[in-house]
Amino acid sequence: MAGETTTLTRTRVSAGNRNPRYDILFEPVKIGPVTAPNRFYQVPHASGMTNALPRVRAQFRETKAEGGWGVVCTGACSIHPTSDDSPLPFAKLWDKADIQSHALMTEAVHRHGSLAGVELWHGGASVFNRTSRLAPLSPSGTPWMATHVGFMSNLRPKVMDRADILDMLRWQAEGARKARSAGFDIVYVYAGMGYLPYEFLLPEYNQRTDEYGGSVANRVRLVQQMIEVTKEAVGDTCGVALRISLEELRAKASPHAESEAHEVIDRLKDLPDLFDVKMDSSPTDCAASRFTPEGSHEPVIDFVKKVTSKPVVGVGRFTAPDAMVSQLKRGILDLIGGARPSIADPFLPRKIDEGREDEIRECIGCNICISSWHDSVPVRCTQNPTAGEEWRRGWHPERMQPKRSDDKILVVGGGPAGLECALSLARRGYAVTLADKNREFGGRLRFETKLPGLSTWRRVLDYRLGRLQTMTKVDLFLESDLTTDDILEFGCQHVVTATGSNWTTEIYTSMEVPVGRIDGPNVFTPSDLAAGRLPQGPTVVFDFDNYYMGGVVAEFLAEQGNQVSYVTPAGHASAWTIMTNELPRVHQALSRRGIGVTTLNRVTAFDGEAATLAQLFTAEETKIAARNLVIVGLRRPEDALYHALMERDLAGAGIKSVQRAGDALAPGAIVHAVHSGHRVARELDEPVSEELYKLDAPIVLG
Repeated sequence: MAGETTTLTRTRVSAGNRNPRYDILFEPVKIGPVTAPNRFYQVPHASGMTNALPRVRAQFRETKAEGGWGVVCTGACSIHPTSDDSPLPFAKLWDKADIQSHALMTEAVHRHGSLAGVELWHGGASVFNRTSRLAPLSPSGTPWMATHVGFMSNLRPKVMDRADILDMLRWQAEGARKARSAGFDIVYVYAGMGYLPYEFLLPEYNQRTDEYGGSVANRVRLVQQMIEVTKEAVGDTCGVALRISLEELRAKASPHAESEAHEVIDRLKDLPDLFDVKMDSSPTDCAASRFTPEGSHEPVIDFVKKVTSKPVVGVGRFTAPDAMVSQLKRGILDLIGGARPSIADPFLPRKIDEGREDEIRECIGCNICISSWHDSVPVRCTQNPTAGEEWRRGWHPERMQPKRSDDKILVVGGGPAGLECALSLARRGYAVTLADKNREFGGRLRFETKLPGLSTWRRVLDYRLGRLQTMTKVDLFLESDLTTDDILEFGCQHVVTATGSNWTTEIYTSMEVPVGRIDGPNVFTPSDLAAGRLPQGPTVVFDFDNYYMGGVVAEFLAEQGNQVSYVTPAGHASAWTIMTNELPRVHQALSRRGIGVTTLNRVTAFDGEAATLAQLFTAEETKIAARNLVIVGLRRPEDALYHALMERDLAGAGIKSVQRAGDALAPGAIVHAVHSGHRVARELDEPVSEELYKLDAPIVLG
């Protein structure tokens, strides 16, 4: 580890193969009393790794520091039990055990010469204190009325009195002192995303009539005082950052400035050492690529550097170094913030520094990482299967354990799982053959990336195929529909079948399981559409898959000129996309295309003229006139080749193992397929252990 630290520090000073036009990205930036070694700043983001998983968290963040991120921050870190977000995963900084837990992360980050930042956080009216059972706090008793059932509560917040405000300032100061003890270099005041200081800034939440309400000068007072007590608490040892949401404020007129956002920043311009600027809600702040391009924050936050002389960091799902340089040279940002791109490729800065931009594993903006937080589990990533696995499985994003034999491996199927498996095996040093029956690699990606909004997802294919094409000991074959005899005669020692899955015409019953099916000449599935068999005329899309596919198929068919109706037994269209921050945009997109949405209904029959619907709870029947029905429901593994191989004399053919990966094993999202393929490659030829991964435990003081 010490040797790696020395190497990384040296690369930061003398880049070697770095393209000179990217030199600006590696300039140091002073943040109050501390200095970031470069302009790559991993902004605070949720990781699902709470104080219950301190070692998992420390190594997850350390990997980013090793990869060249000059600043590496925590996610939201509660300063008091009145900010209790359970059952969602949240970090805390309440006691000495918490200090030691976070110290694991700061020490790990410091080993690589990076700064460690902590986002001190109070959720105010947007948390419900389910565990602490303390009354939530708010400026005026206004609750956060969420549409996501996981965020709903029947407990309303109390109105903060003067004693509560003094407590809040004391908690912030105490949190800052604890953060300094834990070894953090940058300490945050967090006034964004609906949390307590943000609630004071917005008149919708703040109807106070005292010195904390009314005018912008009054509404900004708490934030100002929080910055002041934080600076007093840390002295000249830590930089103090203000993270602030500006979307709603910029939309409000001000008699004193261009907008309330301008006025707020002007009043605070000299106080913090750093402004971390962002949007107000997850669907806009962490917008999915399906609906929003890179750099989408710029129209809202572009004025901040014109108002303050302090450094400014912001995000935009930046993955291209030229786009980063543009942000700096045009005076939008001083530091390039990254959350999702830092998960997809923790080594993004180092690759730019070493002239390896073509090796960057670019974020696809699918927001599976965000769904991890909603699921209360450690972060997952479609592009980076090692995310969250650094400590518990020992997976490093840039290093693989060497091969254990000279065995040859045949991977059948060039979709997400097969590509990842072949690439990871090749990185271990194995001789790999990847064969696919189609004219192009990509599997499901070949069709899905042509659907509305999903073109960025092609990065899953392009990255892996691009790396494979540079490797020796890798053979790539297309239009190779291998039989069992072909495989037995091939001369490989291991076979991985990554042959994908097929959508079925099975339907959804009142028992909420797929039983029975609807078949007919005008009944389709996404597999039919992918094969080029398309409906013509009025079409019902029946979606009980509930992720993106039903919605994008409906859009796709409407784009072809069909009249489309969307039906689902769920309460929303593409209901699971609430987990990925896409749900509002899904409904907006369907509305723009004139697609009618019927929820809480299931399709029970189709006769070529109409689809019969039954209300999920009452069974009341209605009909929708349509010539076509597309069922987006259950997928079944395409695993016939695997089972046929398992019935043959494998040992006689010299085959030691046959495994399935991805959808051929268990159909799921692309993230599951990539992880499955990676795991097969990691575990091939390795000793079998009953311990699938290490179990972390919280730090407890004796």
